[in-house]
Amino acid sequence: MSEVFESEVSTAIQAVVAASVICRSVQKTIADDAMEKKDRSPVTVADFASQAVICRALREVFPNDPIVGEEDSKELRTAENAPFRARILKEIQATGVEASEKEVLSWIDFGNHDGSADRFWTLDPIDGTKGFLRKEQFAVSLALIVDGTIQVAALACPNLQTRDTWDNAQGVVLSAVRGQGARMTPLDLLDVTPHTTQVSAIKSPLEARLCESVESGHTAHGWSGNVREQLGTTAEAVRIDSQAKYAVVAQGDAEVYLRLPTRKDYQEKIWDHAGGVLVVEESGGTVTDIDGKPLDFSQGSTLKNNRGVVVTNGLLHDDVLKAIAAAEE
Repeated sequence: MSEVFESEVSTAIQAVVAASVICRSVQKTIADDAMEKKDRSPVTVADFASQAVICRALREVFPNDPIVGEEDSKELRTAENAPFRARILKEIQATGVEASEKEVLSWIDFGNHDGSADRFWTLDPIDGTKGFLRKEQFAVSLALIVDGTIQVAALACPNLQTRDTWDNAQGVVLSAVRGQGARMTPLDLLDVTPHTTQVSAIKSPLEARLCESVESGHTAHGWSGNVREQLGTTAEAVRIDSQAKYAVVAQGDAEVYLRLPTRKDYQEKIWDHAGGVLVVEESGGTVTDIDGKPLDFSQGSTLKNNRGVVVTNGLLHDDVLKAIAAAEE
């Protein structure tokens, strides 16, 4: 590996893996009726604990790098949330990290930057909270952005199964450095030789496999269905949560991921995409908005200059953009 960003990608991988250990631990405790009861306490604990350990890891190695995270500790600091603070601290300590409650809160708040710096990290401590609560797919995503360009990414998908690799290991971590390709290893076997990820070589729209969000609030399912009709694909849409969809495209198990706007004024958050975008691009794929414009990560915490997100294996990108335009609701 080139020495360019070697420390950054190594630190990023270690950080998302450490966070994944905590998230898995918490996910195992989720009651089967958590969704029906609207009990979000497990994801709250995992979300804050994940952000804390990632921010701690980044600050130890890169103390001057700002971090754009999804959470802050303001609500956690209230008296009524003392049980949450205790549980978060317990989960972090269980991984062997020595910490006090005060330190954990400060680590969380390292992620309060607004994305205005020339160089910063952006993280989603748990992407796909509904999937997490259903004990299905979720992701831990981390990316380094320099001068508006994603340079390093680490994307952990703790419940994603590898395809005929490493005895179908459960859980993977994908990483990428711009210009150096993307790699994947099992989450529990980081010392094995990584595999290079590569998007599929399918060129025919008829054979395109589409994946999209499970939640209709995240993407316009009706519009997406019309896109499939325009493409002529007969494959059923694959609906999974989180940036695991980027991983699925990157390793060639689907050709298209659509994130179609559900309302005109919606602005995508950078942490929902940055990690996955670079992994797909370095696997040979293409990522733009629905108008074919590159995603602009120089505008702070949102992609305010873009509409939606289109992820493909590259070979089908023009066909998909035309189908989206023809099918727009």
